[in-house]
Amino acid sequence: MRLLFINGPNANLCGLEPSGIHGRETFNDIAARCHAKAGSLGVELDFRQSQDEGEIITWIQQARGKAEGLLIDAAGLSHTSIAIMDALLTFDGPVIEVHMSNIHRREPFRNKTFTSKAATGSICGLGPLGYELAIQAMQAQVLQGARR
Repeated sequence: MRLLFINGPNANLCGLEPSGIHGRETFNDIAARCHAKAGSLGVELDFRQSQDEGEIITWIQQARGKAEGLLIDAAGLSHTSIAIMDALLTFDGPVIEVHMSNIHRREPFRNKTFTSKAATGSICGLGPLGYELAIQAMQAQVLQGARR
């Protein structure tokens, strides 16, 4: 089973931000946790990060027919990008939206995401553990033959 996990702008700064809203683990630490979780489940994980909306859209489009499931933390683009939502809607497998922070307890403009409109499910507020849980949930979704 192949899964694609896309991370959006500034995710590479996890653990470095003064507010600590995303915890103290670095992006590389989180990537390592995700690869370990995927490995324990026998899942091949492609874990990526980009600052560029267009590149994220290209990755989503390229995942068609190559990945059985798509996980995404589009970060700030979750709240603004109709184009990412449209790309996700063309993906033929399940999509899980993930956010490390609880977007519903943050600024009001973060309470709504366009990416959730294209998601099978969403996980937020659990920090890096939420990423691992999303990988486990995605494996179950794919095995059950779930579709968006």
